[in-house]
Amino acid sequence: MDVRHLELLRELALRGSVTEVARATHRTPSAVSQQLKVAQREFGMALAEPSGRGLRLTEGGRVLAEGGETVATAVEQARAQWDAFRGEPTGTVTVAALPSAATFLLANAMRELDGSAIELRCSDIDIAEVEYAALAADNDIVIAHSFTGVRPAGAAALTVVPLTREPLDVAMAVDHPLAAQETVRTEDLVECEWIGVPKGYPFDSVLESVERATGASLRVSQRLRDNRLVESLVVGTRRIAVLPRFTTPTGTGLVLREIADIPARRHITAILRPDRAERLAVNRVLDAFRRVAADVERRHRTRFQ
Repeated sequence: MDVRHLELLRELALRGSVTEVARATHRTPSAVSQQLKVAQREFGMALAEPSGRGLRLTEGGRVLAEGGETVATAVEQARAQWDAFRGEPTGTVTVAALPSAATFLLANAMRELDGSAIELRCSDIDIAEVEYAALAADNDIVIAHSFTGVRPAGAAALTVVPLTREPLDVAMAVDHPLAAQETVRTEDLVECEWIGVPKGYPFDSVLESVERATGASLRVSQRLRDNRLVESLVVGTRRIAVLPRFTTPTGTGLVLREIADIPARRHITAILRPDRAERLAVNRVLDAFRRVAADVERRHRTRFQ
């Protein structure tokens, strides 16, 4: 059994097309296709079949792809043992993170890692919840968020490490009529005009919860991704928005109010491939993220009490 064929099938399971496997492994699509044909001859059956514009693994292909995951995990376990023997985790750890979580996680984590033999390479990516899992194919750690649970949609086959639960509050100008209240209720929000986020983002799930609780349709006049832009519009207009508690600045014409009668929190988690979860350097970075997140949560715990 050629281990390279198991690796190929694992990549196909992750990426779904010969073109994407070729891009990720720095080969030509024809070379990947040829290796797949060789693998199918070796195992004596079809291992992949067309699916739309891509490929999906057959049942036999999925079995072998799981074997490839097992092999990759064992290799990383051996690497972790070697790093432990040498006394220090080393190497580059790539992180893809949603910006609003990276804002309170990255700086302190990077300071904690200063002086270590770990190089952290970060990218900020603001996409819908269901799209974050795919980033784990090319990054060691993906910082994602979800409104419904710890495991974001699409991450069933990935390792998930909870970091924190962040309250999502209603932001408004200090002179907004609702700002006089310590908290707001869903019924208070029905007549307001909203600045929302694109569909599929956890903040939008809060608006959907308000609609379910009240039976009303909310007026969403804008759908924007950038929290700083949303903050400026909230301060400068009579509109309101959902914003994250940990990184939204107050005292600059903007206030946050908790929604008292429905859950409004997002889970912020690290998601990663099982093999990469074995790397000692990756675990060192995860430990730093966990400590930073716990400290941020403690500092904000009494803010609204």
